[in-house]
Amino acid sequence: MSTIVVLFTRDLRLSDHPALHAAVAEADRVVPLFVLDPALLRVSARNRIAYLVEALAELRALLRGRGGDLVVRQGDTVAETARVVAETAARAVHLSEDVSAVAVRRARRLSQAVGASGARLRTFPGVTVVPPGSLRPAHGDHYRVFTPYLRAWEAARWRAPLPAPERVILPDALAPGPLPGPDLVRSGIGALSPHRPRGGVGAARARLRAWLCAAEQDSRLGCHLRFGCVSPLEAALLARDRPHGAAFLRRLALRDFHHQTARAFPRLNRVDRRPGPARWRRDDSGFAAWCSGTTGVPIVDAGMRQLLREGYLPGRVRTIAAAYLTRVLRIHWKQGADHFHSLLVDGDVAANYGNWQQVAGTGGVPRPAHRFDPLRQARRYDPDGVYVRRHVPELRGIPGGQVHDPPLPRPGGYPPPLPRP
Repeated sequence: MSTIVVLFTRDLRLSDHPALHAAVAEADRVVPLFVLDPALLRVSARNRIAYLVEALAELRALLRGRGGDLVVRQGDTVAETARVVAETAARAVHLSEDVSAVAVRRARRLSQAVGASGARLRTFPGVTVVPPGSLRPAHGDHYRVFTPYLRAWEAARWRAPLPAPERVILPDALAPGPLPGPDLVRSGIGALSPHRPRGGVGAARARLRAWLCAAEQDSRLGCHLRFGCVSPLEAALLARDRPHGAAFLRRLALRDFHHQTARAFPRLNRVDRRPGPARWRRDDSGFAAWCSGTTGVPIVDAGMRQLLREGYLPGRVRTIAAAYLTRVLRIHWKQGADHFHSLLVDGDVAANYGNWQQVAGTGGVPRPAHRFDPLRQARRYDPDGVYVRRHVPELRGIPGGQVHDPPLPRPGGYPPPLPRP
């Protein structure tokens, strides 16, 4: 009997899972495998590990409902996968393709390791709507500017989504291994947000249904897309049929854009994509105020406090907070991006660092060199001050849009704005 191992990473679902679908179609036995790699967990946000723990428990339940199971191992991902391949005499390992430098190195090592046992590694789409690298401009290996990429993305022919398998048969005598518990969360970095979203396919689909019905501008699907508890392709196809889906589709396209950028430029999370003249400054106290939401700029502080409380930020507020740090305080984008990545449940290397580089003007193309006005942005995004009052309790007594520029002295000990450098 033939056996294929499906290594789950950022695709913790059964529906529209090309790697799993192919394995079930081609082999008599399938091993759904997840490896808890201490080297990765040590640099992962506690918020994301908490989501992961919940998502893995639900994935196991879904697989057991189809006669299979989720096999869980702990250790180096490549070594543990190769061990399972040898134990089950698997002829192949299926993996959803990812673009981060860690993922690319892992795939390269994995191909060599399982090849030594006579198996082969096959990669599949599933992490993005359009596979990274499948859209190319007339000149060059990838798009450096989002607008032409968006046009190509919208015109591309998307693959058809795949159904969840009806049955998954595990090899006999293969021990599934224990699921991780809450203790694993302590191995991560950053704070554990008290109001972070729950993980798993059920929460992802409930959130998707709520967004489709409520016509909300902010989908809050980022964390579910990051872990693949909902298929980005399925979400995009559903959004196409909704009047309020255009903004969401654009965000999915931007997510795909950053993934194709990271594929071409693996150091996206470490160095400037477009190096420019040095203009950054060291400001430890200013950075600390930004992180804690005490800059004295209400819209920025509201966002940073929401990040601490929920492990989440609306897209527009992310841009405002990033622009304030890089264009007003002139603190290097990597400091801010690393802080975001330490807290965001949806912390995705390509999307997070790609967005930060674009805001800071170090991305594929420079942003205009105009001064950033956080007050103007606040009035456009939150004209009645509802968002600020929700997250900055000191200012709840200030009515309407006045909350964006409260008079001095400010109520409740809320600080004056940081001085511009």
